Amino acid sequence: MALEKALDIVSALINGEEIRRNGGNAGLYEEFALGTQVYDEVKLILKKLNLDLYEYRDGLYITAGDNNQIFGYTNEELKRELGIKRNRELYLCYFIIYQIMTCFYKDSTNRPGQEYVRSDQVIQSVDQALASVIRDLKELSLDEVEENSFKEIAMVWEDMPLVQTEDALTRASRGSKSGFVKLVFNFLVTQELFLETEGRYYPKVRFRALMEHYYDEHKGRLYEIMRGESDAADKQNQGK
Repeated sequence: MALEKALDIVSALINGEEIRRNGGNAGLYEEFALGTQVYDEVKLILKKLNLDLYEYRDGLYITAGDNNQIFGYTNEELKRELGIKRNRELYLCYFIIYQIMTCFYKDSTNRPGQEYVRSDQVIQSVDQALASVIRDLKELSLDEVEENSFKEIAMVWEDMPLVQTEDALTRASRGSKSGFVKLVFNFLVTQELFLETEGRYYPKVRFRALMEHYYDEHKGRLYEIMRGESDAADKQNQGK
């Protein structure tokens, strides 16, 4: 019985269904929250499938674990989804997504101070972050590959105009900063992570869950580098 309920929960999550205490599949949420055996079975099944489970505000969410080729994306698949061609463009997309995250959260202890973000805010954030990283390269203790990667990302970004034409201001494309950010947001919208309304992008509950757990559990090398950049900037400011 517990295994059957656990499989129902895992199946619903994999198929993108909502499982929330006061929303979709409330019965399944209660089975998970109140049944110790069901809880353990769900965790075990998801671990075997290399899927990470997030509990956030009385809801359940999953994302693919590292190197999950069944439920996750390969780099080539991501490039096709995003509409880009080169690895350096993909790394720039990762950097843009990270900057989008920081518009809402700096770490898991911060609560979001704004309800939405606009493309121009993201462009400004990327401009400032890349300029700071390139300026502080010597302070960040990067290896050669990491240093070259940031230089390539900065080169791709700086080579693009803000917009190609005034008419293309909101058009997704690889030819301008505004178009490139639009490509990223289009992907996030199709992944049910953001809702777009008149140029404003509102993070959905699943994205907020992923953001909080990213800072709590995963972080990764980009987080370490950007935290190091922040520390380097603080030292420079103290020296003034």
